[in-house]
Amino acid sequence: MGFADLLDEVGGFGRYQWLHVTLISLPGLLMASQNLLNNFVSGIPEHHCSLLSNYSVHNLSHYQVDEQQLFRAFIPLDSSGNKLDGCRRYVEPQWQLLGANSSANASHAQTEECLDGWTYDRSEFLATTVSEWDLVCSLRPLKQMIQTIYMGGVLTGAIIYGGLSDRFGRRSVLIWSYLQLGVLGCSAALSPSYSAYCVFRFLSGMAVSGVILNGVSLKVEWIPTKERTIVGTLTSFFFTFGQMILAGLAYWLRDWRKLQVVTCAPQFLFFAYSWWYSESARWLVLNRRSDEALKSLHRVARINGKPEMIDKLTLEVLHSHMKKEIESSHSSFTAYDLLKTKGMRRISICLIAVWSANLPDSPVSIYLMQIIFGAVDFPAKLLALGMLSYLGRRVSQAACLFLSALVIFTNIFVPTDMQTIRTTLACLGKGFTSASFTTVYLYTGELYPTVIRQTGMGFVSTFARVGSMAAPAVLILDEVLPALPSVVYGGAAVLAGFFACFLPETLNVPLPDTIEDVEEKWCGRSPTLCQKEDVSLKEGVACDGDVVLMENVALKDLKEPEVTSLNVL
Repeated sequence: MGFADLLDEVGGFGRYQWLHVTLISLPGLLMASQNLLNNFVSGIPEHHCSLLSNYSVHNLSHYQVDEQQLFRAFIPLDSSGNKLDGCRRYVEPQWQLLGANSSANASHAQTEECLDGWTYDRSEFLATTVSEWDLVCSLRPLKQMIQTIYMGGVLTGAIIYGGLSDRFGRRSVLIWSYLQLGVLGCSAALSPSYSAYCVFRFLSGMAVSGVILNGVSLKVEWIPTKERTIVGTLTSFFFTFGQMILAGLAYWLRDWRKLQVVTCAPQFLFFAYSWWYSESARWLVLNRRSDEALKSLHRVARINGKPEMIDKLTLEVLHSHMKKEIESSHSSFTAYDLLKTKGMRRISICLIAVWSANLPDSPVSIYLMQIIFGAVDFPAKLLALGMLSYLGRRVSQAACLFLSALVIFTNIFVPTDMQTIRTTLACLGKGFTSASFTTVYLYTGELYPTVIRQTGMGFVSTFARVGSMAAPAVLILDEVLPALPSVVYGGAAVLAGFFACFLPETLNVPLPDTIEDVEEKWCGRSPTLCQKEDVSLKEGVACDGDVVLMENVALKDLKEPEVTSLNVL
């Protein structure tokens, strides 16, 4: 007997679970907006140097040429020869270029930087951080720095809020994260300077981690074993819809400050109704708060239409179902516990590799391509649902990673002028990556025990954020060899797929509550016995995944559980 049996007794996946899962998943509509916001908020509009300070378009209207031709006297063409250069202008106007059918050559004319600022085209964006603070030309790296700083906040939040939620509870940290994202996200829209905006985005990134990680755990810990796969996959569609909603909002508003407010203000609504959530009963019991856990279970039973269970479910019944977990748990855990024992170490190392392969998508064409990339997620996640239900987590995770690597490597050999094929492959790769990401969130929540689930999810997900922060640097390799970024991304996916093969299968397996549960399930021994290898190799203790020298121990003397399969990790 365990907590999974208690969930079945209070209604299984009943009315409470439907409301609980839906309300926690709704913020996902805007979580995708936070991650992709920089594509629109910091979009780079067409631009060129402002005219020399002594001239203006109005004063030069007597020239019988249109405005675009007039600029040719002041702005040289770029290297393609098709449009005005965005970062240089002539020191002296080249009037000879304005003549009808003029073939005059100004290639030797002296140029200078944009000393009087830039003029921006406002047909695609009315205002962005780029046009607001002139993040172009020599300052263009600062545009991408905004996203890097934001991902740094997501990384920091994963570490901090992961540990805090295992100590203070999922519900309280989730409620705080909603409020933090609402306040600081809206404050970012009022930023008077680039530096202030970066600070607000960093703190918003921390809150995003708190929302996503705690939302996943709070859902998983209230869902019965049989429904975890379908619920985990279907709720990921909220992120898919969110990508398409962002494209629509950005197209409608076209002003970065308005878009910033619209994507963050709804967090106040989520904050307001999040007080309805019940704290994870598993976490409450394991943290010596059984009375509160019992009240939560009674509430769930009442909402699920099982009032008769309120009298039957007592503290004695609750403790009898979780007696082993209560006896083996202690009050505080750290990231060290993720690597201290054999089973936990194996899981953590493999998940670090898998999460590290989840790099962000490369910037895509604005608006329409964002909708297309969002639409690709629908068949991808339905495919993931089928694979997770029938093939299991391990095969699904590895297959999605290997297939995404195959698509990336294939795209290397497609000529750049075959844009239709390249775009199709990019969408296909995006689909496999999306399916992989859906799987890893569910898989990670199932592998780590309740007492350290959030710390574990925060710890391994930080490596995905490190990958996100490193992605801009990888893209710079394109200047050395165009195929290098694809080689790096594809290689990361292959490596992650290899490590995924060594993760334990969790399909239809009850959630572990303690580290001891993990060790007994995946290592075949208790943590105490598994650590004896570190003390003495002569005791003949072998754990799954470890090759141990056995001296002076006859094979017949080994108990059956001690003879296990040998894996690489």
